[in-house]
Amino acid sequence: MRSSDLVLSFFLCFLSPWFVQAQVTTPPTETSQSQELQKNISVHDPVMIKQDDTYYLFATGRGIAVWSSKDLQQWKREEPVFSLAPEWAVQAIPTFKNHIWAPDISYYKGTYYLYYSVSAFGKNTSAIGLVTNTTLNPADKKFKWVDHGQVIQSIPGKTNWNAIDPNLVTDKKGDAYLAFGSFWEGLKLVKLNKDRKSLAQSIESLPTIASRKTEGTSANNLPTADNKPVNAGDNAIEAPFIFKKNGYYYLFASIDYCCKGVNSTYKIIVGRSKEVQGPYLDKVGKTMAQGGGSIVLAGNNSWYGVGHNAAYTFNNQGFLIFHGYDAADKGKSKLRIEPLTWDEQGWPVVSGNTSGK
Repeated sequence: MRSSDLVLSFFLCFLSPWFVQAQVTTPPTETSQSQELQKNISVHDPVMIKQDDTYYLFATGRGIAVWSSKDLQQWKREEPVFSLAPEWAVQAIPTFKNHIWAPDISYYKGTYYLYYSVSAFGKNTSAIGLVTNTTLNPADKKFKWVDHGQVIQSIPGKTNWNAIDPNLVTDKKGDAYLAFGSFWEGLKLVKLNKDRKSLAQSIESLPTIASRKTEGTSANNLPTADNKPVNAGDNAIEAPFIFKKNGYYYLFASIDYCCKGVNSTYKIIVGRSKEVQGPYLDKVGKTMAQGGGSIVLAGNNSWYGVGHNAAYTFNNQGFLIFHGYDAADKGKSKLRIEPLTWDEQGWPVVSGNTSGK
C-alpha cells in the first residue's frame, strides 16, 4: 500500500532515539479504548482471521490497526499491536514513525503469524517484519505480541523490488513462501525456513510472479499517471494474495493507483497456477509475469477504486475483503466485504454490489 497523505502524530516527531524501541501492547483497559461498535469502518489493506467466535481484522495504521467483530458488520477497535515503533524498523528505515503498512495474518501450530511492512514512501527503502502471538483475544492472560524483527529488506540500488505487502502461502508439501511487492519489478516470491521467520533462499534472483510489463523492460500494459510515486516507475501492481482452492493457487493482485480518494483507480486482478511458484495465467492464458491478469473487481460510481484484497472461507462461505474509496463520503477509504463465489470454469466471481458490511 502506498499513501502520501498518511499523517504522523505530532508528539512522535519529538521522541528521542533512545525512546523509540520495540514495544507491544498489553491488554486494553476499559478507559484506554472506545468500546463502541462501529459500521463502515475506515481502513486500508485489511486482512482477517477468526478465533473462536470472533473475527479479527488487521490493517495499515499506527502500530498496526486492529479491529474485532462477532458478525462482520459491527466492529470494535482494539489496541494496536505496537505501542512504539519497533527498534529494528527505525534503524532500517530512518524516517519510519510507526505507521505500519499492509499486514498479513496466518495461523500455524498454535501460533498466529503477523507479517507487516515498514517503508519510506516512494522509495524501495522497505522491509517486512514478523510479530507473533499465541492468542488474538486481548482478555486472555497469554495474550502477548512478540516481535521477531526483519524477515526481508529491499535497498535502493541493490534490489529492484520493494519489500512491502507480504502474504504467506504454503505449497503442497507444506513449505511456506512469502509473496510480496509493489511497483519496481513487480510481485516476488521467496521461500521461508520452517520457522517461518527467516529466508530459505538467496534474494539475488527472486522470481517475478506478476508484473504490468509485457516483455522485458517494455511497458505496454502500464497505466498513465501524472503523479506516480518517486523512483517507483510505472509498474503499478502490488498487494499479492494467494488463495488455494480445488488444486489451484489463485494469485490476486491490485493494479493502478490507490490512496487518491475520489481519483483512485485501484482494481483487483487474478490468475491461477497448479504450482505456488507459478506461472500464474489469466482467463485467456496470459502469464501475470508479463502483463496478464483478469479483472475481478473495479471501481464504479459508488466506489471509485477497490483493491488490496484478501480471500477467505468462513463457515463454508467465501469472502473477498478489501478497501474501497466511498463516493458518498468524499472518497474516504472504507472496509468492503463481499461474497466470493466461483464460476463453472473455476474463476472467482464478486458481485460488486457493495453490501456495506
